[in-house]
Amino acid sequence: MNFLKRLPAAALALAALFLPAAAQAQPAGPRIGYVYPAGGKQGSTFQVVAGGQALTGATNVYVSGSGVQAAVLEYVRPLTQKEFMDLKEKLKDLQEKRVASLKTNKKRGGTAAGPWTDADDKAFAEIKKKLLNPPIKFGNPAIAENVILEVTMAANAEPGQREIRLGTPLGLSNPLVFCVGQLPEFSQKAGKAVQATKFNREPGASAARAEMRITLPAVVNGQIMPGAADRFRFNARKGQRLVLATAARQLIPYLPDAVPGWFQATLALYDAKGKELAYDDDFRFSPDPVLYYEIPADGDYAIEIKDSIYRGREDFVYRITLGELPFITSIFPLGGPAGAQTSVELKGWNLAVTNLTVDDKDQAPGNHPLSVRKGEQVSNLVPFAVDTLPEVMEKEPNNQAASAQRVTLPVIVNGRIDKPGDTDVFSIEGRAGSEIIAEVFARRLNSPLDSVLRLTDAAGELIAFNDDHEDKGSGLTTHHADSYLRAKLATNGTYYLYIADTQHQGGPEYAYRLRLSAPQPDFALRVVPSSVTVRGAGAVPITVYALRKDGFTNEITLALKDAPRGFTLSGGVVPANQDQIRLTLSAPSTQAEPIDVTLEGRATIQGRAVAHPAVPAEDMMQAFAYRHLVTAQELKVVVNNRWMPRTSIRLLGESPVRIPAGGTVTVQVATPSSGFSERVRLELSDPPEGITIKDVSPSRDGTQIVLESDAAKVKPGLKGNLIVNVFANNGPGTVSTKPKAKMTTKRAPLGALPAMPFEVVAK
Repeated sequence: MNFLKRLPAAALALAALFLPAAAQAQPAGPRIGYVYPAGGKQGSTFQVVAGGQALTGATNVYVSGSGVQAAVLEYVRPLTQKEFMDLKEKLKDLQEKRVASLKTNKKRGGTAAGPWTDADDKAFAEIKKKLLNPPIKFGNPAIAENVILEVTMAANAEPGQREIRLGTPLGLSNPLVFCVGQLPEFSQKAGKAVQATKFNREPGASAARAEMRITLPAVVNGQIMPGAADRFRFNARKGQRLVLATAARQLIPYLPDAVPGWFQATLALYDAKGKELAYDDDFRFSPDPVLYYEIPADGDYAIEIKDSIYRGREDFVYRITLGELPFITSIFPLGGPAGAQTSVELKGWNLAVTNLTVDDKDQAPGNHPLSVRKGEQVSNLVPFAVDTLPEVMEKEPNNQAASAQRVTLPVIVNGRIDKPGDTDVFSIEGRAGSEIIAEVFARRLNSPLDSVLRLTDAAGELIAFNDDHEDKGSGLTTHHADSYLRAKLATNGTYYLYIADTQHQGGPEYAYRLRLSAPQPDFALRVVPSSVTVRGAGAVPITVYALRKDGFTNEITLALKDAPRGFTLSGGVVPANQDQIRLTLSAPSTQAEPIDVTLEGRATIQGRAVAHPAVPAEDMMQAFAYRHLVTAQELKVVVNNRWMPRTSIRLLGESPVRIPAGGTVTVQVATPSSGFSERVRLELSDPPEGITIKDVSPSRDGTQIVLESDAAKVKPGLKGNLIVNVFANNGPGTVSTKPKAKMTTKRAPLGALPAMPFEVVAK
């Protein structure tokens, strides 16, 4: 790191003790906003452009799974205005030198060697190449830097979605989706950086790219630029049942600086005369459009893809798979019981089978991908739910209380709102004081149903109602259309549960799984970020989110599972009734390659010990404001070994630290020298409001930190972790010209102390 070269010797020694701060506290870490193309064919070698920021010095590429290798070829960043002008001046000087050289050679009859050299010729060509990319004054810095990669896919590489990350001296980048395909691939030329002012343009405002001719089946790759549309032409035969499936939001789920927060692709099919045959801007509730169309006559056809409001930029990346390919549009039922076989009805295009037996004998509860094959081609993946509760099928007629289907709790009902305006009714025998949960799984299982639930007593009196219920574990969902209600029953007797579509829609694909049971307290976990960089023998903050279910409130203990030697957690407890905790992951002094790390959470639920994995995720922003936890395939950790530690820093005394509400507490920290506190600055990272560092001073054992709480802002019982960031003071800085301004001190981030568990207590 360059800043370390500017530190005084004492501070440089301290720098060896710490790691870079967490991603939240270190925005300078590497990030990639897109890769293009976002995949390739088995058995091929091709180039990929990765666009992002802080990618200087990128040397490594990591692709999840096996069979895919990648290497860095080149790093390219946009020129600054000064660099551009300096290069123009150098080019001018070289041009003058070349003219003078030609004149000299001419006077000498062309026989004498002029001053123009091979090195001049090489420099002239290089400068001309660089000047082809002038500065983008208002471009998006988040995707301004490019790394050119060469990717090689083995012929037997498993098809499907992978994750790709870049490694730089600053650490490991975030992951992006990268696909291994089976079909021939066609790619438009990579788009050039555009100014932010041109992000949205009228149709046709950009120069149209030449129509590309392809052969079926195929995958086509492209980037939509402002105001543009990409077209691909192909020959098709009468009777071919074509599927045209777009992946755009699937590749980059959320754009932080664009409304609605993703590339909203539209897809159209045209005949040879330019007549539109089919069009879509989504697939049911998914923003990525899918067309299926039976070709009416032999001849040429074309597809066109664009953004619905003519936006465009390098990160508007897409892949369209087209051909007579198997595609599942719906299944029924949407799941089945663990430990058993389930007969599933399939609907779709070009399917080799319409019924499938799913064997769940060895499947754990949860959602599992389901697909079918047609020859060598694999269909799209659809989720199939597995649960441990008893299951029944919904039976018609049951659309009124008088004909309600009687069910015994606990149960999962597999049903369908099979026509517009349909309502399914179930009768339940309840006991006074008991609680009932009704939860719909439909939208989360790719059903178009927008459910609504009503619970009434025998007289028809409404007891509980719910339309939409947010599931924070469904990070790709923006309309949480599945319903959930919880009610306490007042008397013994019969109760009725009504389920319908709130839009009064219906059909065979409007399937659901309805859980009816007493509360089943449980939890799921997400750990953020999914790419972690930690300095050797240091610690880095990470965040774990607890997704509590059915009123579960207990404490959750976090630990590393099968942890590689030297990796430890500090502060690994999610307090009761809290939904998240920041903790720290510590690493050994050396680790040659990035490794996969697994976190696990344990809790006691109704007397039973329960353990669940913490699923890796990225905290992604949508359209300037909304945040989503989008799951990743791996929690990848890289250890930066450039500066080695000399000793460890640890908390002395009892843990957790008890902070009096409205008072102070002194914390002793073992540090390498008595001068530690004078050479660094300590700051709390995202502490609870009302908790601050009042003082830092040397002590006999190292350093003491005085923590203070504001009784008006924190109350007894508050628990969590305090993360302390460390900065090296680097001598006097600039002095403000404003009245009464104090001299500032330059500082360089050194890292974070291990997480400090705390509890606020009565004074």
